[in-house]
Amino acid sequence: MIVVADTGPVNYLIQSGQIDLLPQLYGSLLLPPAVHRELVHPGAPADVRRWANPLPDWARVRSPSDNSRFSELGPGEREAISLALETKAEFLLIDETQGRKAAVACGVRVKGTLGVLEQAADRCLIDLPQAVRRLKATGIFLSADLVQDLLARHRK
Repeated sequence: MIVVADTGPVNYLIQSGQIDLLPQLYGSLLLPPAVHRELVHPGAPADVRRWANPLPDWARVRSPSDNSRFSELGPGEREAISLALETKAEFLLIDETQGRKAAVACGVRVKGTLGVLEQAADRCLIDLPQAVRRLKATGIFLSADLVQDLLARHRK
């Protein structure tokens, strides 16, 4: 399975101590160079920089051959969508709204950080309410309605 990631989900999963869900769920992960640069940037949180340098063996950097599309997006989103299209990825991990819309418009399936947690909960890998609390502690913006709907689906 090919899964490409933008910076946001990787960043928040690292900060919430849940990054190891990715290899358990998907095996491996592709990161475009712009995303990797954001993860190792001196302004990134120290735990994120440590995770990304060096990358674990289940994550690797791969450049898209053409990232000239999506000029309205930042470099990470632009490269991530281009790489997902090029590799025919199962889906793209992305949280950013504009990037998600652009990806979906091109036929790329998307999943956000909450989607990863939901899938992990479905496979009994995590306690979802606790995982969401850990995620919220990172400072990520999460719609209260979205979180409430997610937790309600899993109480059944």
